[in-house]
Amino acid sequence: MLPKQYRLKNRSAFKATYKVKNSSHMGGVTLFAGILKKEDYPTKVGFVVSKKVHKRAVKRNRLKRLMRESYRLLLKDGNLGNSQKYMSLVFVGSEKALGKSFSEISSIIEILLKRL
Repeated sequence: MLPKQYRLKNRSAFKATYKVKNSSHMGGVTLFAGILKKEDYPTKVGFVVSKKVHKRAVKRNRLKRLMRESYRLLLKDGNLGNSQKYMSLVFVGSEKALGKSFSEISSIIEILLKRL
């Protein structure tokens, strides 16, 4: 689980991140990046899988867990690239990502973070 200081929680924070329209997409996962930071504090990260993707909460939560864990491992290793320059990040899962394994999701997230 991600430490509390790295979690994006407020609805307004999610909306502000989407509003910037700085995004990239790959393999069923879309990454939205917020505005650039001016001060030195941790980047907040959110994970979203819509109910339209799959009606079963178990499937949606599994995809969120995979994305969250892969980000946590990258954070632990320090392989986040330029993503630490942004105030907030939101990972959005789609139908294409539902059947993928942890290693596939992990590589997708790593590539998306390096693209920023």
